[in-house]
Amino acid sequence: MASTGPDPLFGLRNNFYIGAYQAAINNSDVPNLSADDAVERDTLVYRSYIALASYQLVISEIDDSAATPLQAVKLLALYLSSPDNKQETVITSLHELLGDSAIGNNPILRLIAGIVFMHEQDYNEALKHTNAGGTMELHALNVQIFIKMHRSDYAEKQLRIMQQADEDHTLTQLANAWLNLAVGGSKIQEAYLIFQDFSEKNQMTSPILNGKAVCCMHMGNFDEAETLLLEALNKDTKDSETLANLVVCSLHLGKPSTRYLSQLKISHPDHMLVGRAASAEEIFDRAVQTVA
Repeated sequence: MASTGPDPLFGLRNNFYIGAYQAAINNSDVPNLSADDAVERDTLVYRSYIALASYQLVISEIDDSAATPLQAVKLLALYLSSPDNKQETVITSLHELLGDSAIGNNPILRLIAGIVFMHEQDYNEALKHTNAGGTMELHALNVQIFIKMHRSDYAEKQLRIMQQADEDHTLTQLANAWLNLAVGGSKIQEAYLIFQDFSEKNQMTSPILNGKAVCCMHMGNFDEAETLLLEALNKDTKDSETLANLVVCSLHLGKPSTRYLSQLKISHPDHMLVGRAASAEEIFDRAVQTVA
């Protein structure tokens, strides 16, 4: 019979979901865990290290005898730390695990596959592994993937599944805010209120601050957005979304954005905004040459 006692990993999971990665790591010493819970705890801790870009720690500590979820997390660390020409090797290893009938349906393995293929912008391949759902994280990732595909209708269906399972779950609330931002219009205010509620009930984290800031920018409140983003930058000077949002916000405020863009280029050269800026520079250079 399933246990009805308190969830020993609730706090750890919640810290991870809202982006309080160091807090998740610091409070991960939970006593008397079952074997499965211990694996989930380790998975969350290592994913927190990955979120903090401590890839080599994860790669060095997870050995070949580790459980399948941990092997999947190690592949994510290898993928994110590898140059573009080496990532194909990681994807091959991921396909091998997914093709193993004994472990291929593991939820964490499927989740990591979805994350990797979303990074690859191969959304159809990502959905092959995530669309069946089964966990709140998989449904939340599906919401993100469908938003990337500009299919808010399918994202809403995934959100409804999450709401039916647990309307108050942290991931349900976050997914609701993501979808509201994607839909826009009057939904922006609803998204802002969700992020505001998170900031009142939890420690302020970079993802929550960025969420509020993006809502503010949509509503034209660029001064408030800048204040929120600078607070986020104080928490993590290399966070890609904070830097990208500061570039956009600074441009709207008529302030210099070059430094933020330079930081983004150095720490996240593959970011979409860096690519767009490079394309714009190339077009400008060509135009200058034509005139000359």
